[in-house]
Amino acid sequence: MMQVTVYNCRAFDEKPLFLEYAKELGIELVLCADAPDHDNVSLCRGSRCVDVITSRIDADLIRAFRDNGVEYITTRTIGYDHIDLAAAGECGIQVGNAPYGPHGVADYTVMLILMSIRRMGAILKRTALQDYTLAGLNGRELKDLTVGVIGTGRIGAAVIRSLSGFGCRILANDLYEKEDVKQFASYVPLSRIWQEADVITLHTPLTKENYHLLNADTISRMKDGVVIVNTARGALIDSDAFIEAIENGKIGAAGLDVVENEFGLYYYDHKSDILKNKELALLRSFPNVTVSHHMAFYTKNYVETVVKDSLMSCKCYMEGKENPWEIR
Repeated sequence: MMQVTVYNCRAFDEKPLFLEYAKELGIELVLCADAPDHDNVSLCRGSRCVDVITSRIDADLIRAFRDNGVEYITTRTIGYDHIDLAAAGECGIQVGNAPYGPHGVADYTVMLILMSIRRMGAILKRTALQDYTLAGLNGRELKDLTVGVIGTGRIGAAVIRSLSGFGCRILANDLYEKEDVKQFASYVPLSRIWQEADVITLHTPLTKENYHLLNADTISRMKDGVVIVNTARGALIDSDAFIEAIENGKIGAAGLDVVENEFGLYYYDHKSDILKNKELALLRSFPNVTVSHHMAFYTKNYVETVVKDSLMSCKCYMEGKENPWEIR
């Protein structure tokens, strides 16, 4: 029987689905609740495929996978920047991802935009203290604003379609323009988004070329009081420059579902821990910044889709069939 070792397996939602779909697909499972590391990597011995999520899969770990007989790594995520693809290639290990529907992240993005322009973070903090005053809580209406959407893949395009119903002006930027997006948005250079957008939302994968896309220089070219939303990847934003811009008022509000250096933090209970992430602590302290823990994707549909598709990807690989989930 085909065997797959699943790491980061959540008992409260993923495990029942893994057991159901594995039985349906004829796959034997080794389930581990923890992220893969050198202490538990031996669990994958006997599995040609391992199934992971957004924990860092570096070159040393990939070599350890190879030494235990792993040939294929699938990640239950769209993004795969947490996996060292060069090291995987050197070790002869193939990598696959599990794209899911764009609507969960798109809905969450629109929610963060609305929360940001209506000062919802400050409102919630006040009401928790039974402070029902209005001073400082005056918001803005989306119909009066220009929104810049950077990245018009499946998620960015879905955000644009949703935003079109609010009557706002929408500017878009992507290396590859889409005709269906042009019904609702105007493609422009990034320089115009920096200059004209009241709200900027990020929907691009992280690459070497766009690392710290939002930095001291690009932020300085934005409108005063600009709203920034990021549901893509934390390293698209230079945290130090971003925090400085919040402190001096250049950035008026932000909704962040991702932050830099989040590996090892998110999806764990750290209530009693001292976190080694000063930037996150500062961001959470600002009343005009909403921070959530990389969960914009997290819907019932998402969990069902990525669990089944990640196992289907492994099955395709092990049976030598065409694998639509393999990253080429």
